Amino acid sequence: MKILGVLTTIDDRQAAHELARTIVERKLAACAQVSEIESFYTWEGATQNDPEFRILFKSTDASYPALEAAIRELHSYELPAITAFEMTNVFEPYAEWVGVNTTPD
Repeated sequence: MKILGVLTTIDDRQAAHELARTIVERKLAACAQVSEIESFYTWEGATQNDPEFRILFKSTDASYPALEAAIRELHSYELPAITAFEMTNVFEPYAEWVGVNTTPD
């Protein structure tokens, strides 16, 4: 089992909390952390600068397809940023906790 960090961003605090809660309740991630950030990006040919909320989900490689599908289903953006990275050297009891708590129905 590989432990993944899965990131997305969203423009509203309440929406970030709802997305985080729903994903955890569906057991697609063991936990989610919401952080306030500022983003610079190009959209429709212009440089944008907006406040956003980054959500870091802690999940597993086996749950990633369902997690990505749920983010896409629930996200308000036309093109949500969804990226994943493998977490290495994870404290084994923590990795086991993530695995136990990331088991979609």
